[in-house]
Amino acid sequence: MGVYVVSVGAEEWFGEEEDGWGEAAAAVNAELGRRGLPPYTDVPPETDFAAGSGQTFEEKLNRPMTGFLALCETQLSPEEMETLCCWTVLVPFSLDEEIWLSPGAGHDESTVVAGAPQVLLLAERLAAVIGLPPETPLTCDNLDLNMWFRGPAKELAATRPGAWGTDLDSAFHVALFLRAAQHSIRRGCPMIWT
Repeated sequence: MGVYVVSVGAEEWFGEEEDGWGEAAAAVNAELGRRGLPPYTDVPPETDFAAGSGQTFEEKLNRPMTGFLALCETQLSPEEMETLCCWTVLVPFSLDEEIWLSPGAGHDESTVVAGAPQVLLLAERLAAVIGLPPETPLTCDNLDLNMWFRGPAKELAATRPGAWGTDLDSAFHVALFLRAAQHSIRRGCPMIWT
């Protein structure tokens, strides 16, 4: 099966089903209230969209992260690296500090909630460092990044050398975090690792 980054609609985010995020959503809103912030209630519904519409997000984490983590260590502080890489849930608004939810908020492990604007800034820095090409897919409805890095990216790297093309695994992860944050902000939806 593997690990995926996916967008979540209102039904799953607020849902009470066993695999839903209702308890986590309630805990996030409670913490936002404690911080004097409004609750996160404006989550778009889950709807069937045409492929390529950019309305949903699904990417599989199936490449080694060694080079990406080394890139992060040279370009980011430990705190920035944690913000970029260690979230469980990404929300489309700024959080000055991540929200840590204890096990029991709908899941067996701790849940870390990060703000997409903070993740986006860090991913944009890494994308600039490696020169991520503009041909990188903008939408990721159905493993678009995975497919692009398997074929077209290899062909492009052969004709347009650069830091991004010397380590396609690292470039994939930069693109993954970049596009996940962009999608969360554009659609106003949470992103989760599943």
